[in-house]
Amino acid sequence: MDPLAELDQLQTEALSAISHAQSADQLEQERVRWLGRKSRIIEMMKLIPTLPPESRGPFGQRANQFKKAVEQSLAEQKSGLAQTPTKSHLDVTLPGQSFHSGTLHPITQTLGTILSLFTSMGFEVADGPEMEFEYYNFDGLNIPKDHPSRESFDTFFVDYASPNPKQGRMILRSHTSPVQVRVLEKHEPPLRIVVPGRVYRRDALDPGHSFMFHQVEGLMVDKKTRFSDLKGILDYFLRQLFGPETKTRFRPHYFPFTEPSAEIDIASHLKGKSSFAQKEWLEIMGCGMVHPNVLQAAGYDPKEYQGFAFGMGVERITMLRHGIQDIRSFFESDVRFLEQF
Repeated sequence: MDPLAELDQLQTEALSAISHAQSADQLEQERVRWLGRKSRIIEMMKLIPTLPPESRGPFGQRANQFKKAVEQSLAEQKSGLAQTPTKSHLDVTLPGQSFHSGTLHPITQTLGTILSLFTSMGFEVADGPEMEFEYYNFDGLNIPKDHPSRESFDTFFVDYASPNPKQGRMILRSHTSPVQVRVLEKHEPPLRIVVPGRVYRRDALDPGHSFMFHQVEGLMVDKKTRFSDLKGILDYFLRQLFGPETKTRFRPHYFPFTEPSAEIDIASHLKGKSSFAQKEWLEIMGCGMVHPNVLQAAGYDPKEYQGFAFGMGVERITMLRHGIQDIRSFFESDVRFLEQF
């Protein structure tokens, strides 16, 4: 066969084979086949000295054209393969793989339930710092200097004092009530807020107590806020939280920042479910009308504005709802315990 005609046939075969390569490995095999050291074109180049002198030039030029055509085809096919999505080897007949998903912590779940109940009644969620000054934690709430809770054996003090002498030393807040003072300073009534957050007290760790726990504080201030409003809202809240059969009672109590004050009990239809449920009535939260001194400290006339406040421990409510015996279980990171909720 004429050498030039053989080159034409060889190029046709090479370009066809390259165009059918379906992977990078196959493309590399085609490159070696048509341009490698043992390829057909290399063997044909060795025949140039045996050709007539007038045929050597045209044959060399045609061989270079073959090489360029093959190299261009290899580059185009490589680019096309790079843009083609890789075929998945997914076998849809196999069962799917299950992935372990976490759940919300029981404290977080209870907080969410409490906040959703109050926001449905028009309350807004407020927040404040966990490292607080004495003024907001005590003075602004009508808690006197000689109150036992202000001693070092009840409160965590931080080695820092505010540049403002009025604010006093820094502490880890012992309740969420300081947010009441901060909100009253910045916003005018009518106010209706709930305040969730962590608080700290120097309590010995036992099944019912912890040095860190969670509270939800509530505050409502307006020109016509009455104790009956407080009673109706909290009675409704507790029935929604523990069930419509829940019975409540209000007992007179003392809090420095409310007057009159009360403790709220629920009838122990939950008896036996937790370490708290050992009596006919269970203490669940404290409440009262905002003390006139608290309103005056925030710059409001107690003859014009009245309000009520309430507070509850989230751990205690969670233990009652789920029959949990030990508060320490919430913070030990035992997955076997947490997965139950």
